[in-house]
Amino acid sequence: MNSQFAPVPPLTALSGEARDSLLSLLHPRAVDKDEYLFFEGDPADMLYLVGSGRIKVLKHSDTGKEMLLEIVAAGDTVGDIGVLNGGAYPVSAQAMEPSQVWGIRRTDFLRALDRHPELALQTARSLGKRLQDAYQTMLSLAVERVERRIARVLLKLAAATGQRIGEGIIINAPVTRQDIADMTGTTVETAIRVMSRFTKRGIIRSRRGRITLLRPHDLVLIAEEVERE
Repeated sequence: MNSQFAPVPPLTALSGEARDSLLSLLHPRAVDKDEYLFFEGDPADMLYLVGSGRIKVLKHSDTGKEMLLEIVAAGDTVGDIGVLNGGAYPVSAQAMEPSQVWGIRRTDFLRALDRHPELALQTARSLGKRLQDAYQTMLSLAVERVERRIARVLLKLAAATGQRIGEGIIINAPVTRQDIADMTGTTVETAIRVMSRFTKRGIIRSRRGRITLLRPHDLVLIAEEVERE
């Protein structure tokens, strides 16, 4: 493995034998900003582990419109659902910034799952978390107020990409109002209105395409629909 690539975060929980076995199967790849790892519909023949940088996962509509589903940061995987199901990738993956990833061929990964039960368990836990997040998103879109949905998405983005600055947290990735609208199942006009209200209340700030959570605790209260005393 090329020495310029740091240790792969998802492998740190594995035993030495399992980790060494998997490391020998990984193929390092440097990805430029805006470069695609794969496109929706491509054969799902490679699973990627993110070592540094951020990858956005996109879904395309029949008209070609892109919808941001999630942002994958260092320590996460991308492409696993397509690889495990076989066939084609159900989404596209594009680098938001220069990133370092490791790819493992589908056949090698499936063989490693058979040989190392702890890897299979870790993969199941990762997929379980994503399934839980998907259920939460469906529930949110069905019954929750848009203000609460947007608060939840901002907190989720901060958890994935956030950087602490003083008392606030900056979402260290370019996120547009359209992205917020897509992730919360609302219109861009509604997203702009809600974000403007958050800004006027001093909860968030937006400068140069970056959103800063100035009072994250207030967003938590909104997301959980808790009234301030």
